[in-house]
Order: sequence, then C-alpha cells, then structure tokens
Amino acid sequence: MAAANQPSPSHPADSLMGLAGPRVLRLLIAAVIAIVGLVAALVLPLAFVLIAACGLAIVTLASRNARLQRYAFQAAFAAVIILVGRVLVSNLTTELDKTNLESLPFVDLSGSFPFIDFSMDFLDRRAGFGLPETSFGQEYTENNSYGDAYLAGLLNTLRVAIIGIFLASIVGLAAGVARLSNNWLLSKLATVYVETFRNVPLLVQLIFWYTAVILKLPKIQDDASFLNVILISNRSVAVPGMNTSDGFGLWLLLLLAVAAISIAVWYLRNQSQETTGKPSYPAWSAAGVFVVLGGATFLLTGSPMTFELPELIGRSHEGGLQVTPEFTALLLGLTLYTGAFIAEVVRGSIQAISKGQTEAASALGLNGFQRLRLVILPQALSIMIPPLTNQYLNLAKNSSLGVAVAFPDLFRVTKITINQSGQTVPMILLVMVTYLAISMLISLIMNVLNSRVRIRTR
Repeated sequence: MAAANQPSPSHPADSLMGLAGPRVLRLLIAAVIAIVGLVAALVLPLAFVLIAACGLAIVTLASRNARLQRYAFQAAFAAVIILVGRVLVSNLTTELDKTNLESLPFVDLSGSFPFIDFSMDFLDRRAGFGLPETSFGQEYTENNSYGDAYLAGLLNTLRVAIIGIFLASIVGLAAGVARLSNNWLLSKLATVYVETFRNVPLLVQLIFWYTAVILKLPKIQDDASFLNVILISNRSVAVPGMNTSDGFGLWLLLLLAVAAISIAVWYLRNQSQETTGKPSYPAWSAAGVFVVLGGATFLLTGSPMTFELPELIGRSHEGGLQVTPEFTALLLGLTLYTGAFIAEVVRGSIQAISKGQTEAASALGLNGFQRLRLVILPQALSIMIPPLTNQYLNLAKNSSLGVAVAFPDLFRVTKITINQSGQTVPMILLVMVTYLAISMLISLIMNVLNSRVRIRTR
C-alpha cells in the first residue's frame, strides 16, 4: 500500500525543469519584454500602449518575485520617460525646422539608435562680439568662436564663484561668531547685518551696489587713493598686480614642494605634541619653514615675480590689476548676501555643541579664542558642512544674476549668443548642463571634506 501511494519515478531532467523551468522562463520572458518595450519607446513615436502592456506583463510574470517586480516597474517607468522625451524632441525639431533653426545640433534623430552625433560645428562659428573682461589670462576677441566666448563666460563665472565662496565664508564665520559675542554692541551689529541682507532680494542688492554705490564713486580723474596703493573710481578699482618672468613656472613647482615639506613639518610637530604633551607649536613651525624655504627658492630662481603698483595715466589706470565695476558689484552683493546665510549656519552649529565642552575647555585654562579655535569650531565644523554646501551651491548659481549689472558671466554670454545665432534650445541646454556640472563639482568637494571631518571627529 505504501508503495502504491508513492509517485511514479521521473527522469532527473524533468524534475529539474519542473523546479527551475517556470522561474527561469518568467525571468527570460520579462527581460525580453522589457528590452522590447525600451527599444519600442525609442524607435516608435506612439508606443505608449505597447509600453503599458509590457509593464503589465512584466508585473504579472514577476508577481512572485518582489525584486523583479521592482525592476519591472522601474523599466516601465524608464520606457515612459524615454517615450515622452522623444515625443517632445520630435515636436521641437519639427517646429524649429520650419524656421530653418537647429534644435539640437549634436543630436541626430534621423539616424539609427542611439541617435547621437557629437559634432560641434555650431560652436565653431565666429562670435562677432567682444567681452569687456576675461579671467585666468584667457585672450578673447570678437574674431573668436562661440565656443571661445562660452569658455570666457564660464571662466568669469568660476572666478566670481571661487572668490565669492572664499570671502563669504570669512564674512559668515565672523558674523556668526559675533552674534554669539558677549559684547552687546558687536552682537547687535551682527544681528542687524544678518537680518538686513538675508531678507532683501539679491537682485535688489546687486542693482543697489552697482547703481547707488559703484557708479557714484569719484570719476577716474578724481579717483580716491588708499595709501597710493589702491585706486578707486567709478570705472575700475585698481589694486597691486604681479608680473611674472620666465622662471615663474620653476619657482611655482619648488613652492609646491616647499608646501609639502611644511605640511610634513606640521604633522610631525603635531604628533610630537600629542605624544609628549609639551607644546611644539606645529602651525608656527610649518609657517616658518614655508616662509624661509619659499623665500630661498624665490631668490634662487632670480625673483621670477614682481609687484606692480597701479597709477593714473591720463584718463585710465595703468599697471596693477584692474577690477571692473560690474565684477565689483556682483562680488560684493554675492559675498554679503551669502555671508548672512552662512552666519546663521555658523551660529546654529556652535549652539549645537554641548555647553559641557565649553565648560571643560574653561576648566583647562583656555581663553576665549583658544576655546573657539581648539574646541568649539572643530566640533561645529562637522555640523555646518552640509548646510554650507547648500550656500555654496546657491552662490554659484546666483552668479547668473550678474546679467543685471552687465557682468559677462556664463549666462550673459549665452544670452548674447542666442540673440546673434538664434540657437536658443542648444545654448539653454548647454548652460543648464554647465551649471549642473559646477554644482556637482562643489557637492563632490564638500562631500569629501565632510567625510574627512567625520572620520577625524569620531
């Protein structure tokens, strides 16, 4: 009887297919349908019904596998996005073809998948317009191409963003610490600064600094002088500049080596101080090594860099470094506006530190500056970096408002290019991708810094 109830023996291969066959078959069918749906979304302009059917079929086949079900939903959603994007691009191309304008000069929808043509012929055309200033030593004239003009605008944006981030950090740190000061007058002044600049739109501030302050400075023939070193007028602000000779490159390489040696000295002195408990002044030691060795390499390479003071010759400033009113207004507005937000970040981060830390530092005999530098700020740094990243990103993107004061930044150059060439869509897409790349670079740098600070504070 027991033998009669046992199932009849079967071939091992049949048992294997019975166990693994349905599951493997569902996976294969789901993968094939997903690929077909994606390709259909790219190739067929009206494939929404097919995509919906593919998604439904995938979900049905993968209903017993939660992971595959999630993948199915993602594949179906991606197919829908690709379809919608293709329809929009096709409609845009059709409408712009009627006006003999290119929609996407580097994307060719008439070819085969993936429809990408990386030719940049559009940016090689002659620009035909000049720029009042360039950055990082770039030479640009109206005979250069649109690509060169775009690069000049990008470099101008990077210059104002880098300098603005540096200055705004200093202003914000000083104002944030001042708001927590026991000095009543200093605390109230910092509060007035923060509340004023935080609550006035940046565009209004830029126009104020440009029209009501910068352009109201003395005329160039009556320029104001600060110790005969800085010349200020409504045309430019002239500051001392540097002239380099042939040995500058060699000296710069030697200076980098000196910097590495100084960092090594700081590290060794700091380790010695932590091991012995005796003060070894690592910062002062590293600074001394850098000054001495840096000065020695400067003399050995024949003084490859000289300072040049500006002077007024006729109706213009000659020599030194000339800073235009547009750059001055934009940098001043970005610095004070962003610095007000950074001040609040600094204040909140310091207040987030336990009071016991300050009390312990006082018990060790540290004065106020030592408590701030050695105990409070190192711990607050790990708290303030994430919100600082947001402020740095805002500063970089807010630099596009320089168009209001005629600063030739990335957005202004893009606007001029669009007006002259009529290529609106590719230029807008290009400037969007550029600002995205700048923001991603800032985020990457700050994330690396944040990870390092977290490791050090644990």
